[in-house]
Amino acid sequence: MEAMSEQKTFSRRQALFALLSPMAGSDALAQTPAYPPGDPALAAASAGVPLALPRTEFVYEALVELAPMLQLGRSPFGDRRMVPITGGRFEGPGLAGKVLPGGADRQLVRNDGALALDALYELQTDDGVIISVRNRVLTRQPKEPAGAARYAFSTLEITAPEGRYGWLNDWVFVGTLHSQQPRPAVLIRVYRLLAGD
Repeated sequence: MEAMSEQKTFSRRQALFALLSPMAGSDALAQTPAYPPGDPALAAASAGVPLALPRTEFVYEALVELAPMLQLGRSPFGDRRMVPITGGRFEGPGLAGKVLPGGADRQLVRNDGALALDALYELQTDDGVIISVRNRVLTRQPKEPAGAARYAFSTLEITAPEGRYGWLNDWVFVGTLHSQQPRPAVLIRVYRLLAGD
């Protein structure tokens, strides 16, 4: 990412790209100056805290198999639907296993065309441990520039029992979502947020 001048703002899109890009590191981020606040109190507080965006580290990827979508009807906020989760596999450094059937992805097609997903499901590691995952995704077609990639990022809450996988309880996780159409499945990649340098 190129350094920006003091006069330009650090946009949310640039921050998110830097945050979620596996190639983004603290060296690239250190070149980007913080937006100088106009409020004196905020400027004073901000001056003592360097801008150090979090880094990401790959945790696992999951291929999640899906059943046909169920239409749940229109609400004041948009069209509601549900996609049952039928299984799948996941794997990452130090953990691997299957996606258990029985979870579901509840979806809201918002009035502005964006899609808000709220999936709750369980993973079972190859050594029999059950891990619960709640994955909230926002996906939409780009508003600008024309031809830009579809936006599809998530935050995940992962709950594991104490023991070998207890470390999963100690981090904030973000992810990406990739449709596997025409196969009824999605590929989810999960990253943990680490403190910036």
